[in-house]
Amino acid sequence: MTETRDALIDAARDAASRAYAPYSGFHVGAALLLKNGDVVTGANVENASYGLTLCAETAAVAKIANEGWIGELAEVAIVGGRPDGDALTGSDPVNPCGRCRQILNEAAERSQTDILVHCASGDGSAVQTWKLSELLPAAFGPKDLGLVD
Repeated sequence: MTETRDALIDAARDAASRAYAPYSGFHVGAALLLKNGDVVTGANVENASYGLTLCAETAAVAKIANEGWIGELAEVAIVGGRPDGDALTGSDPVNPCGRCRQILNEAAERSQTDILVHCASGDGSAVQTWKLSELLPAAFGPKDLGLVD
């Protein structure tokens, strides 16, 4: 599990390097592990009208949804921090916001998996791993609409 977790965190860190965050200066990357072993990444994309900003997790889930892989999510890693050259700063793990928890829940329910969510600090010094159900207890999703078992 640690090898998979660390590889996902590395992929998320790489994605964060491509974030478009001119307003907050806070880069976030997400890496989604699919059931077949493929990894799909996303980074935050800010917008001058802040409400239109996309979080990294949302960008990555949109990618898998657009490829028809919404039911293939197995795990996710999230890394965030302020860029300092080629590195990220920050010693606290970055957790998904409420919106992203809900977006991840949609894919997790479609995948029929209580996915692991690895939350890492920008500098790599700390990682917390949660089950999505711990981050979003009593979630509303496709199961509530009778779309999945």
